[in-house]
Amino acid sequence: MCAIPSSRDVCVFLSRYGTALIGCGATCIRLEKNVSRIASAFGKSVEISVMPRHLYLTVSDSSDGTMFTSIATVPESALSFNVNTELSRLSWEISDGKIDYARIENRFESIIGSDRQNKWLLLMLVSIANASFCRLFGGDYIAMLIVGVATFIGFYLKTMLQSRHIDSRIIVAVCAFVSSVLGSTADLFDLGSTPALAIGTSVLYLVPGIPFLNSFSDLIYRHYICAVSRFFDALVLMCCISTGLCAGMLLMDVGMF
Repeated sequence: MCAIPSSRDVCVFLSRYGTALIGCGATCIRLEKNVSRIASAFGKSVEISVMPRHLYLTVSDSSDGTMFTSIATVPESALSFNVNTELSRLSWEISDGKIDYARIENRFESIIGSDRQNKWLLLMLVSIANASFCRLFGGDYIAMLIVGVATFIGFYLKTMLQSRHIDSRIIVAVCAFVSSVLGSTADLFDLGSTPALAIGTSVLYLVPGIPFLNSFSDLIYRHYICAVSRFFDALVLMCCISTGLCAGMLLMDVGMF
């Protein structure tokens, strides 16, 4: 490294790095490993305490006896495997000495400031994947087509609402409502032989799989508070999906109502 940063500088950077990592969907164990790796590369030691909405960090340097503590709030942001992967790669580059301290801040900003995935490609892949789920559960090709269209419109709406920083629970409920209304057209117009599957699978793209998996991972590594918090967050989102789905079915007068 060209320059050795102070404990304060390292702590401030790691607090921003850690909250960004959690916000994009990383598990607590990944956060601990990445942050410890970066701190070690700068010759510092770090103590980490992860809370559902906050990150507590204490960075110390045994050579000069300095110590600095930071408390940072985890931002409300969309899950992103791209950002998650790039931030993890950055920690390895710092550890291997491939990037000096003067360039770290710019690299970090470029990672969190621009998600390089193709939005339209992602939209198409999610739509195809959800239509495939419909087929997997026994839906016919007409149901698959309807589910694909419902997913495309619902996921596009979700992306647009997320860019406006609307509460994620509201987004999920609204998108579930829109997708279920579109999925109900199979039953409303008597299209295909599996209209019920078109309705049921039209909202599967909203299922919070990552929060459920992260909750299980945190439970294994004894981050019990975060595990319980993520589990209940996922349950709340499932309730929002159910609310939107039922509202759509009620509006279209299909299903059990």
